[in-house]
Amino acid sequence: MLAILVVAVPLATWIAWPRLPATGSLPTAFNGGSIYPATTLPFQRLPLGPDIQIPPRISHVQVVDLDNDSTPEILACDALSHRLLTYRQDSNGKWTEIPLAVDMAAPAHATVVDIDGDNDQDILVAILGNAFPDDSHVGRILLLERNGDRYDRHVLLDETRRIADIQAGDLDGDGDLDLAVAEFGYARGRVLWLENMGQHRFRDHELLFAPGTVNVPLADLDGDGDLDIAANVTQDDEEIWAFENRGNGRFEKRLLHKWLNFDIGGSGMITSDLDKDGDTDLLVTVGDNLEYAYTYPQPYHGCFWFENRGDWSFNIQRISSLGGTHAASVADLDGDGDNDVVLCSMFNAWYRDDTASLVWLE
Repeated sequence: MLAILVVAVPLATWIAWPRLPATGSLPTAFNGGSIYPATTLPFQRLPLGPDIQIPPRISHVQVVDLDNDSTPEILACDALSHRLLTYRQDSNGKWTEIPLAVDMAAPAHATVVDIDGDNDQDILVAILGNAFPDDSHVGRILLLERNGDRYDRHVLLDETRRIADIQAGDLDGDGDLDLAVAEFGYARGRVLWLENMGQHRFRDHELLFAPGTVNVPLADLDGDGDLDIAANVTQDDEEIWAFENRGNGRFEKRLLHKWLNFDIGGSGMITSDLDKDGDTDLLVTVGDNLEYAYTYPQPYHGCFWFENRGDWSFNIQRISSLGGTHAASVADLDGDGDNDVVLCSMFNAWYRDDTASLVWLE
């Protein structure tokens, strides 16, 4: 009898289901896409470098004066071609692409800083080793030391998991530049600080064991005169951490926020005094759903402002939605004396002509 019921009940349900009367209608599904009005500021889209033969995978881009000649260049990491590229503009306005370093195994981030104090700009490169999920020890930290018109390559840390970010600052108060490091990994990862021992030697110290850290910006978050470390952890538990500098290389962990949505998709974090009240705030972007077989903009994607209220208290405000938000930048775009925010999207509802990929918030 039991065997008959096991077969008969599903069969009867399958036959009867289409004939059952509906008790209501399903809500309209979220169809993705974030729409903004056209900008009132005059922007012109211009090409850079040679015609593209193979679409790059730009993991980081910045405007920076590499040679201290007061003329900015564009520095970009291409994780697909494994190159660090610079774009220079001549007197006629033409841009030329120049590879600074090749065979870098998926560079994720470049930090321009005079790491050795010789008055020129060196470059720290965070190497993933593999742009796709990988928990093996394929990551490394490279230093491109400026030496006249060339760069000498030094490995500062290797045999580690995928590295997503490096930031430089004097973390122990001894006068030289140390490093904060985001070891993204995959199922395992860490937040580290590297103590500068001189002669391109660094001693690593673990601050947090957690996978998926994408950014480790440095700032004096508590106003006591030294540099603290913030970390955006985006794998498994989605969390925002801070490490309070207690002096002499000691740090105290502080959990600033834990997202209830485990799929919120943390993608970036920067520091800025957004409200110009004299302290340092955090801007956190969410929109990375690349762990799925398909990517689709979600209604919770966008940018959050962590307003610093003092004593390690932050007021969290969502300031914008944007499908697939990847990164944020802060500048006074319209010259009215306050800070504006620029957001870019890694994916949006591109089948709709009115969805945005680059927006600014006034």
